[in-house]
Order: sequence, then structure tokens, then C-alpha cells
Amino acid sequence: MNGSNLIVRLEMDTDRAVFGAIATAIGTAGGDIVAIDVIRPGQKSIRDLTIRSDSGQEAIASAIRAVEGVRIVNISDQTLLIHLGGKLEVTPRIKIRTRDDLSRVYTPGVAKVCMAIHEDPSSAFSLTIKRNTVAVVSDGSAVLGLGNIGPAAAMPVMEGKAMLFKELAGVDAFPICLDTQDPDAIVEIVRSLAPGFGGINLEDISSPRCFEIERRLQELLDIPVFHDDQHGTAVVLIASLMNAAKCVGKRMDTLRVVVCGIGAAGMSIVRMLHSAGVPSVVAVDREGILSADREYANPAWQWCAQHTNPEGRTGGLTEAIAGADVFIGVSGPGVLSVGQVKSMAPRPDRVRDGQSRARDPSGPYSGHRRRHRHRAQRLSEPDQQRALLPRHFPRRARLPRVAHYRRHEAGRGEGDRLRRHGRAA
Repeated sequence: MNGSNLIVRLEMDTDRAVFGAIATAIGTAGGDIVAIDVIRPGQKSIRDLTIRSDSGQEAIASAIRAVEGVRIVNISDQTLLIHLGGKLEVTPRIKIRTRDDLSRVYTPGVAKVCMAIHEDPSSAFSLTIKRNTVAVVSDGSAVLGLGNIGPAAAMPVMEGKAMLFKELAGVDAFPICLDTQDPDAIVEIVRSLAPGFGGINLEDISSPRCFEIERRLQELLDIPVFHDDQHGTAVVLIASLMNAAKCVGKRMDTLRVVVCGIGAAGMSIVRMLHSAGVPSVVAVDREGILSADREYANPAWQWCAQHTNPEGRTGGLTEAIAGADVFIGVSGPGVLSVGQVKSMAPRPDRVRDGQSRARDPSGPYSGHRRRHRHRAQRLSEPDQQRALLPRHFPRRARLPRVAHYRRHEAGRGEGDRLRRHGRAA
């Protein structure tokens, strides 16, 4: 696994090997030793090495095995270790210490609560976990940048999303991975599960099925239904774009935007760009620029073709991006070249998701790209800095270091002024 932290337990015969040789071998293989724990000293010394490696586990293991007098006892990845047993557990809010406690949280006392909900179904929001519980539902058909890997392999991602709900917003969430990719079955299963939840978060369901599933569930259920890959991505994108436009001195109603990748996220981004007043949006996917002159089997693409590309451009990404102010990449890696970036309008902005990257990250234009990004992040207004953080973060807590620094500097400046005039205490 690239960019991983490895924990290697090795046995070293001190009569035949020295630790310096092991460290050299690891460094030559692209590893960096960040911690050493001596488990057992002596002739057959056992040590645990924590190694940061971009070259992968096998390269590090092979380099260590090549050192005479050294044996690998065990090797593991820290990312895999923290997932052992899963990342979630159910913890009761009320402790059961006595028989009376048991009779209140379960039978016979719980019957009173059941009948209260039966007489007034809306009271389920106040008498159960429903009001603060979200179902994170996926079929594993479009997991991050991994594709259709199935429900079991999608479970770690859904667990992670449930952790974000709890850690960042205090919302209890439960991962539900369905062993079906039939839209009718997914809709029926989620509809049946809905009474126990206050909201449904659809996650990593491939396009175009995700549009139909979300629409039908919103019509059927009386609780919020939210597809994160569509709306979550679009909300963050528009927020960052509005901020970036201010930084480069451009207005939203004058931008020409290219969106590359018209899947779940791309479609929602296009819709939100229209709502934000962006006049010119060009959508590009595998078949090139989407155009109103063509017919598409995908209904989402057909809608997109009718509501984008007002200039009637044809061709692919190269033709679409020429003169554009903004490039938004929500497709695969390596789609954007240095030449295409250079063909954009002066002071362009490039926004990409976590699975996209420029085609030539180490090329001659990469330094300019880093400098431009650094300048854009050096924001002068506190509200611009706050806009980069989640909305639920309290304003006082967002920039504690900046606020403290400003108060400290202001106080020190006043003290210096008084001392210069001989009035300091």
C-alpha cells in the first residue's frame, strides 16, 4: 500500500548483523524509520520498527530480508491494524445497574413507551434514537475511486462516514451495505428500514441509478434523503469556488466553467452551478463535450446537454477548456495536461476531487501550480478563512490561533507605544 506506515518486528543476530545495515537497506528501498522499540535485547535482539514507506510493503520486506543475520518475525500495516474489529460499536446512554433499571429500559416498563408511540407516531422522534440517527446506505457500486467492489468491501468506507457524522456533528449513524444493485430492491429495502432512522444518507451508488433511487425515496419517505456523492460534493465545490473567485477577482456571473466527469457528482455540480448564476458551463465526459444536438441514452446526460454548452462547442476536453476560467475534475486521474491548463483564461482556477490529479504532477508547470495554490490560501479576510471549514464548527473555535495572535499583537503594540512615551506600568 503506497504511502503507508508499516510495523515490522524483526529478529537480529547481533553477532552477524548491525542495525546500521538494516537502516541503510530500508532507506535504499524508499523507507523512513520513524520509531524503534526494543522488545528483547541480547544476541537475538527483537525490535519493532515503524516505517513510513511510499514504495510498498514488499519492497521494504525484501530489502530487510537481504541483510544477513536478520529475520522478519511479522510485518503489518497500521491502516489495517486500526480497522481490526471494525471502527464502530454500540454504547448505551443509560446504564443498567439494578433490576429496576432493567424493568424500565426493557419489559415491562418499555410497554408504556411503545403504546405512547402507537397513539402518536410523531413521538418516536423524542422517545427513540430516531431523531439523531442516520442510515448510511450503499450497494458498493461506486466506492471512492475504487469502482464497483461490492457491499462487503464498501463497509470500511461506510464505517468511516458514520464516524464523521458522530465526530463532526454529534449524529449517530449506522452503515448499511446492501447485497443488491437493483434500484427497485434498494428503494424497497430502504423504505422498509426508514422507521428507525431520522434521515437516509445514500453513499457510493453508481450513476445513473443513484438519481432514480434518490428521487423515488424522497417521494416515498417523510424524512430527509441525501445522496452525499451528489449534493455533498456539489455544496463543498460551490463554496470553494465562490471563495476562489473572490481571491482571483472574478464574479460568479462572469465565469466560464468546464466540468469533466458527468456522473453523480458532476451532474449535481452542474445543477448547482446553474443555481449559483454561472452563465456558461461546458460538460465533458467519455464521449466528449455534451451537446444539445445529440441524443444520449443516459437521461442525466440528456438533461445536462440541454442545459449546458451555450456556445455550442464540439470536440473533447482540449476544445472545452480553451479560454475557460475554471476546471472542475470529478472523473479519473491524468485527464488534464499542462498544455490544456496553459490554454485557460488568465488567472484560472482548478478544482478537483480526491481521486483526480493532473497528468504531469512533476512537470515544468507544477511549480507554478503550487505557488498559485499557496497564494490562493493566503486569505486576508477572516470570513474567507472560515468558509474553508465545515459550517457546524463554532466561529470562536475556527481560528483560535489567528485570533490569539491578533489579540497578542494588538496588546503588545499598545504596550510598546506606552513604554515609548514613558507611561508603561
